[in-house]
Amino acid sequence: MARAKGLDLVEIAPTANPPVCRIQDYGKYLYQEEKRERAAKKKQKVITVKEVKFSINVDDHDYEFKKNNVLRFLGDGDKVKASLRFRGREMAHRNLGRGMLDRLIQDVAEKAVVEFAPRMEGNTMHAILAPKKVEAQKPAKPAAGAQPGSAGPAVPAERKPAAG
Repeated sequence: MARAKGLDLVEIAPTANPPVCRIQDYGKYLYQEEKRERAAKKKQKVITVKEVKFSINVDDHDYEFKKNNVLRFLGDGDKVKASLRFRGREMAHRNLGRGMLDRLIQDVAEKAVVEFAPRMEGNTMHAILAPKKVEAQKPAKPAAGAQPGSAGPAVPAERKPAAG
């Protein structure tokens, strides 16, 4: 029957009694499976860990600059490893380092979740921050006549004066 239709006889369940077979176009089936796998890969988000290095005697401007980098990385959906390296006599002042990392955690609290609290490993103290889970909000659909490039109103919907 499969040859008459120009299709393939595919064994679905060889261990069943009797074995189950299907008449189908096997090449088309393989193509559709590969297409599904590619679509699933597109939806995956590869999360990378970005590292931002601090020092206990960092100036306010440098701290703000690095904090902004942390916020940018979190906004991109990446995890951030904030590390602070102690050199020589700085090891006697670990409390200053913990204070700096705690300050960073408080400053980015609305955008980040602490995955690993600050802890020492050798002469380095580090904390790992992950982006907060945000509910995906669907953007509002534009009005029927207000499509890009059309001669619709130039005022955004939020700024239109209320009627009445």
